[in-house]
Amino acid sequence: MDKPAVFTAEEIARFRAELAAKRAPGAYEPGRWSVSPLDRRPDVTGPLPRSVRLRDATLRSVETLPGVVASVQAKEAYLRRLVDAGVGEIVTAGVTGRDDEALRAEVGIIKNGVTGDTACRAVCPLMRTIQDIDRAADAGYDGVQIWVDLLGEAALIYQPAVYQRSWKGEDWRTPDTPRSHADVLAGAIPLIGHARSLGLDVIVPILMVSYVTEEVLEESVTALTGAGATEITLFDGPGAMSPEAYAYVVRRTKELAPEVEVGVHPHNTFGLAVGCAIGAARAGAAVVELSVNGYCGGPGNADLAATALAFEALYGVRTGIRTRELTALARAGEELTGYQLAWNHPVTGTHAFSWGGMDFITQETAVDPLLHNCLEPGFVGNERKVPFTPDSGPYTLTDKLAALGADLTHAQIDEVLRQAREIMAREGRLLTDASLAALAEQVTSSSSRRGRES
Repeated sequence: MDKPAVFTAEEIARFRAELAAKRAPGAYEPGRWSVSPLDRRPDVTGPLPRSVRLRDATLRSVETLPGVVASVQAKEAYLRRLVDAGVGEIVTAGVTGRDDEALRAEVGIIKNGVTGDTACRAVCPLMRTIQDIDRAADAGYDGVQIWVDLLGEAALIYQPAVYQRSWKGEDWRTPDTPRSHADVLAGAIPLIGHARSLGLDVIVPILMVSYVTEEVLEESVTALTGAGATEITLFDGPGAMSPEAYAYVVRRTKELAPEVEVGVHPHNTFGLAVGCAIGAARAGAAVVELSVNGYCGGPGNADLAATALAFEALYGVRTGIRTRELTALARAGEELTGYQLAWNHPVTGTHAFSWGGMDFITQETAVDPLLHNCLEPGFVGNERKVPFTPDSGPYTLTDKLAALGADLTHAQIDEVLRQAREIMAREGRLLTDASLAALAEQVTSSSSRRGRES
């Protein structure tokens, strides 16, 4: 293929030397990423932990997605993918509606599907009764989540029993009905104690944290940790917390209970779930609860891939995630749920690494592949895509046709480019690879015919 060089080897060497002078170890990892050196300066970013645990709640979250009815076999297959991707902790669905055999099978997959050195922990959510906790312990879970609302009497809105009894015409109002936040806490304390007596870690998500006050936070953390909670997880269901607000509540929680881990579960109402996770970790949070593709009802959770790469690439915080599995995991999530990602979804979108087909964009990779793509696509199991567009020039076309197996002269490339642009302008569409290959064959055949006739 006739493709004139634009830059000399000496010029390319100088370009690379200039780039190298602007990079720093850690912020630049060949074949992985190239981010701003400022991202690794504590005086710029503030202190960050060496590592953070990512707790995946995809299997629980898909239960809240409208229209998703996945089989047990499909969920188990997906669970194996999660474990093999290096997720350190997995929140499954709850115990309601599932038998003990199903619970044990799920825990078995989590415990036996690990390919690395770090064991994966199984966490069972939505513990409401002593019997629920006993079933989780018998199934082999490492920990349970006992959800506690930060609201007082208004927490009754979220009690399933209230609706069940009302529907049957029964009065749910009894002397034991919680009417204050102290009553809500009192209901959780015996559950925490029972779970700890069975050797389970007790993760206590405190819900609706965007409504927290200083007084209620202190009351909650003091009571829950005093009862034996091993982690307080700040759940922001409405997604109404800014990164700064999240960081503040994490710091206050750590001050109130310095020996207890703090986790966060941010929602993505303003597209800030990953930012909230980073802000929380900077303030002392040890755990971020999230899901593949951000799956959850409403605005969704923090996305596993975007969160993991933000920690790993931008800040050098280890997560244990096997990054090359992330894109395949995202595609499998789409298959499991039927919910498709945006084409440019961070990290795992089908065109997350496509900057269009302009010559200077496509040819820069010969100098350095990490100029416009600060992440190497293969590092996250994705791929760089080069569309042919009206802005594409002869260099992009030459590379495209070479990849398709065509071998054209300089003049033939110019003719294919001319005709391709004419077709796209006339028909208002881009040309597929197959269309470009057919057009190249037509041009080369016409050239050969003219050559024979002359």
